[in-house]
Amino acid sequence: MPLTRRDFAKRSAVAGAGVALTGSVGVLATAPGAIGQEVPDQGLTGAEAPAPAAGARGRTPGYGPLIPDPAGILALPAGFSYRIITRTGVTKLETGESTPSHHDGTAAFQGPRGTTLLVNNHELKGPRAQWPHPVPLADGLVYDPAAAGGCTVVEISRDGSHVCERVGIAGTSTNCAGGRTPWGTWLTCEETEDKAGRNGMTKDHGYVFEVDPHDVRAARAPRPVKALGRYAHEAVVVDPKRGHLYLTEDADRPNGLLYRWTPPHGFQHGRGRLRTLADDAGVLAAPRCFDSGGRFVDDLSRATKTGTVYGVDWIEVPDRDARTTPVRKQFGDRDITRARKLEGMWWADGGAYVVASYARAESPVRHDGQVWFYDPRRRTLTLKVLLGVNPDPGRDGAFDGPDNITVSPYGGLIIAEDGEGVQHLFGATDDGRTYPIARNDLNIGTADDPAYSEFTGPVFSPDGRTLYANIQEPGIMLAITGPWRRQR
Repeated sequence: MPLTRRDFAKRSAVAGAGVALTGSVGVLATAPGAIGQEVPDQGLTGAEAPAPAAGARGRTPGYGPLIPDPAGILALPAGFSYRIITRTGVTKLETGESTPSHHDGTAAFQGPRGTTLLVNNHELKGPRAQWPHPVPLADGLVYDPAAAGGCTVVEISRDGSHVCERVGIAGTSTNCAGGRTPWGTWLTCEETEDKAGRNGMTKDHGYVFEVDPHDVRAARAPRPVKALGRYAHEAVVVDPKRGHLYLTEDADRPNGLLYRWTPPHGFQHGRGRLRTLADDAGVLAAPRCFDSGGRFVDDLSRATKTGTVYGVDWIEVPDRDARTTPVRKQFGDRDITRARKLEGMWWADGGAYVVASYARAESPVRHDGQVWFYDPRRRTLTLKVLLGVNPDPGRDGAFDGPDNITVSPYGGLIIAEDGEGVQHLFGATDDGRTYPIARNDLNIGTADDPAYSEFTGPVFSPDGRTLYANIQEPGIMLAITGPWRRQR
């Protein structure tokens, strides 16, 4: 049922004060040790929380300055070290082919005999012929033999001395992010809308597929979960209590949408259950947001202050398979709420963290990153993170363009930067301070015109001792260890 203005006014008074979370973040700053920057007020905003106290509380967060890497790959704080797990063109799959390129979303699982299993997306769009290192077409694991993308499963021994890699799924396209399920599988998302006959594809793409890292047989004869819709998928999370799935769409012209899928009555989640669903099972819906005054909010970039709270109604998608019209274009401008560059998600603390990476001329208000928290109980979106436009992306120290995120076992968020110029992994504490964790020192440009690939897929090992992350180009998976400590 719709959320009434009176109900929302009551709830926003509570939610606007912030959600009390382990590993939550209030205001994300645009530079280490700074207080979050507000975007100049250019439009409609919602209920605003009290501003965080100015100044740093307690000791400076993080682990100190980053030390340049003599090997030219990864700068880390003193006491930290990294190890390369896979590298395109260097490491091999168990069948002898090169590790595929363009590493992206990643999830970690406890494997047998103390091993760690990592499912790694490879964001390869279009026909196989245009990529030197596509995901190999492993027998029985191929959806569309024309497509270059997919996932690999990396197994690391308890002491880290042995690594093996195999195909998890092949013949999919533009596997960007995704999400781990509570039942121990990975949902890999295609960030494309290509249909059969376009860009060399022989099947329709833009779907979600389930990959079981523990059982290769479970992924045979891959079948898309069409109930979750066909669009430029980015990430997905699962509400373990209600069974809802939340999904992001990275698209523009018009800007993309956040989605909620509600399972059909009586459906029980579990390994392999999603692929048994009918194509039209459940309800796929997009958000219609409004502020505490009941005013419709057309785009999430309208929020110019952290603590802004919007109520959310959910509007059913007319044609989730987008047979004639892309899903996001099936709504009028006043039907739903959009956002540019909806990227990573992470389920924690009873809700979903949702990233909007940046907004430019295609959006009502410009910014360099937002992280929202959706509370399913209150049906509210609260702006927890706001990055003002970075005036000098080439300067080390400022952060912009958040993408993949994870909640750290040591408190706060870990965020992969996909902005302009310098690229970091950085953390954000509960009280809103940020700190660098790593910097990509691998120059894939030239000495005169340097270029640095984005970080992707940050995720901690099941025991919390190792942070895994990727440099997307050319494709490097890294294991980062060091004196982790609680960030207060």
